[in-house]
Amino acid sequence: MKVDKLNWQILELLQKNARLSNAEIGRKVGLSSPAVAERIRKMEDTGLIKGYTTSIDYSQSGYQLFAIITLRAFMGKLKPFLDTVKQFDEVINCYRITGNENIIMEVVFTDHFHLEEFIDKMITYGETRTHIVLSNVVEDRPIIKR
Repeated sequence: MKVDKLNWQILELLQKNARLSNAEIGRKVGLSSPAVAERIRKMEDTGLIKGYTTSIDYSQSGYQLFAIITLRAFMGKLKPFLDTVKQFDEVINCYRITGNENIIMEVVFTDHFHLEEFIDKMITYGETRTHIVLSNVVEDRPIIKR
């Protein structure tokens, strides 16, 4: 799909607030509401827009620790890990990566005991490295433009 300047503008607005009406988006980009709706529909149909999500402040729901954890899987343990990782509620995102580690995860915990319990589960699959996140310096980054 061709992503022209107007589509980029629409995507940026939706990324900032996916609840904007087509009319409001249209006012900001200079299109009619039906034209915006048609562009959004095409971007959804082609898979450029994969969905709409809600951003959650995990600290407000009792998760006080946010960590980045890498895993270097033991021989024969990567596939079992990939089959199991979706069952861990603490894991927000999990990426298979290149380099010395095979996996990098964004994970939330209620406290350091919860973190320790999680690491104990992970070490059956491989060697872990844990990095506690202190703050996010680039939050809700807008879409990259060409």
